[in-house]
Amino acid sequence: MNLRLMSNDVKVVVYIAASIDGYIAADNDDLSFLASVEKEGEDYGYADFVSTIDTVIMGRKTYEKVLSFGIPYPHSERKTYVITRTHQESKDSVEFYNGNLSELVSELKSKKGKNVFVDGGAQIVNEFLKLDLVDEIIVSYVPVVLGSGTKLFHSQGTSSKWKTKSAKQFETGLVQIHWERAE
Repeated sequence: MNLRLMSNDVKVVVYIAASIDGYIAADNDDLSFLASVEKEGEDYGYADFVSTIDTVIMGRKTYEKVLSFGIPYPHSERKTYVITRTHQESKDSVEFYNGNLSELVSELKSKKGKNVFVDGGAQIVNEFLKLDLVDEIIVSYVPVVLGSGTKLFHSQGTSSKWKTKSAKQFETGLVQIHWERAE
């Protein structure tokens, strides 16, 4: 069954930031390059985006990185699936998931609700792309060349076509491109 063509309008959306050479983190998972586009009062559409979601999916390393920031978990009011290889007890709105990703997406799309946010990291994004589970991709390109680190897109052995839904340039130099699956 093609999960992208199910009748429910729930979409799986990757929303992520990257350097212009395609890295989502510098070496040692360093995210300091993101500070180059920080501007008071500018969230690059993030608040509007999260108002369209009720579920977050992320890898264990991304989840641990978010927790390391020393702030309250930002998605506590949404259901979160942390993809992990090992069994862990769920807590509050966070479920540690080590099952079949296609089955998880099928279940989420079968329910009435808002969109699903794939928050990263790169391994999770690429697995979702490989399994043809992504409906839309939004990448905020930070005007920095990192040269090395964690590459957003890996060779996944499959190809897919996308069409540009929107592109927006911001005063800080950040460019945000929103693609949707070309049918």
